[in-house]
Amino acid sequence: MTTSNPQETDPAVRAELARLRDSIDNIDAAVVHMLAERFKCTQQVGHLKAAHQLPPADPSREAHQIARLRRLAENAKLDPAFAEKLLNFIIAEVIRHHERIADDAGTTAPEPGE
Repeated sequence: MTTSNPQETDPAVRAELARLRDSIDNIDAAVVHMLAERFKCTQQVGHLKAAHQLPPADPSREAHQIARLRRLAENAKLDPAFAEKLLNFIIAEVIRHHERIADDAGTTAPEPGE
């Protein structure tokens, strides 16, 4: 593989690369802000669950959300396996937050089936 000096690259190519990278940076910022909003909502869910001694995890809801996200990913031409991994990562973080909220509230929710 050979690398060229960026200064030798056609100015039009450098401009297009800069334009695309600016768009990527804007999208990354939007993703971060959307995740922050999502976590604000899930924090409220965690407080509601703690107040009513509900378990931090809801496996049936999680399975439904994963299936839903996989369908959305397929429709958007995004790898559904990637979308599922991302959602699983987010769900694990949400559950961790819910467990901490329940601990801070001094409640321990019964495990499913208890």
